Amino acid sequence: MKILWLKTEVLHPMDKGGKIRSYETLKHLKRSNQVTYLCFRRTEDSRESIEQSSAYADRLLTVPLHSTQRYSAAFYLDLSANLASPLPYSIQKYRSDEMRRAISHTIRQDGYDLIISDFLTPCVNLVGRTRTPSILFQHNVESQIWERYYQNAPNPVRRAYFYSQFRKMARFEGRCLRQFDAIIAVSEADRQTMSSRFGTGNIHCVPTGVDTSYFAPAAGARLNRSELVFTGSMDYMPNEDAIIYFVDSVLPKIASRVIDVSLTVVGRNPGPRLLALSKSNPRVNVTGSVPDVRPYLERAACFVVPIRIGGGTRLKIFEAMSMARPVVSTTVGAEGLPVTNGDHLLIADDPQDFAERVIEVLKDAEHARAIGDRARLLVAREFGWDCAAGRFAKICEDIVSRLRASRAA
Repeated sequence: MKILWLKTEVLHPMDKGGKIRSYETLKHLKRSNQVTYLCFRRTEDSRESIEQSSAYADRLLTVPLHSTQRYSAAFYLDLSANLASPLPYSIQKYRSDEMRRAISHTIRQDGYDLIISDFLTPCVNLVGRTRTPSILFQHNVESQIWERYYQNAPNPVRRAYFYSQFRKMARFEGRCLRQFDAIIAVSEADRQTMSSRFGTGNIHCVPTGVDTSYFAPAAGARLNRSELVFTGSMDYMPNEDAIIYFVDSVLPKIASRVIDVSLTVVGRNPGPRLLALSKSNPRVNVTGSVPDVRPYLERAACFVVPIRIGGGTRLKIFEAMSMARPVVSTTVGAEGLPVTNGDHLLIADDPQDFAERVIEVLKDAEHARAIGDRARLLVAREFGWDCAAGRFAKICEDIVSRLRASRAA
């Protein structure tokens, strides 16, 4: 098949879960299909990141993205202007006449068997339903994320803004889901949410995977019995919210019982609030981007996922589990993953309960080891990337075959 894959960014560096999921899926597809990858190109994209696209695409097409720097005066001006727009800001900022023309041109000129929109954002430049079979790869239910933003907002002004973004996203998402021939969700929970919210059928599920040979327990790794670790893109608002909430509401409760406890936050582009937090609280270390998260996971006594806002599934949990690290997560953090509380990880939502579960792991090394070992066994047995990417490829083949047959009849 000839596949046109639409996305908003090149995949390297692979510093967030969505990029990793796309990369592993595309690598598998490229083995037996011809893949054209069309995305935006940012000024900070290195030559190396462009060249590395050959690992997941036969051809890379790019369109320059003109965007404002986050937290700049222009950024806040854009946010204010968006109040009058029917589109949510996270979608509007990718609206581009040049991208729209590039998509139309390559579809018209090259003739594809399948178009895949990776995340909801490329849809803003894909006008209407195409004659070519099309799939929306939904890593999250985007409106659900914004709904949780406003539900957890700390003040009325932020709550009103997030509610507005939620309503705009719900309208946009519902319209886009009806535009595609099929949708691929990353969990059964997301499939059910999309079906009930938008009345959408033809939704398929592909589970989250993990590279179990790369994320593997290291022999002789030195464990720090009082260090907690969180990994994730720190310019992603749900991750920033999670850490601020944890440091304010959970970490002091743990520190009252584990005197030398510390938290290491690993991930790209931490914002001013997190950087200020690391300077004011000696228990918190914010690393920024790192070339490899595994050394931090190896030494972690406990991997924490205090996510209150989000959607889809967290690859970070499977990575920690694959390295046999005990995980304590909120229900939202572990949402959509086929794991059992008390067996493969510990789940707690109340700040006091979350603190108790972390203390339980820190103080009982045998219990922590048993949880980590069972977690590693689960992901190694059932959730390697070959299985997940293979299922994705089979769905693509079935959709194209079915539509070809129906149109030929």
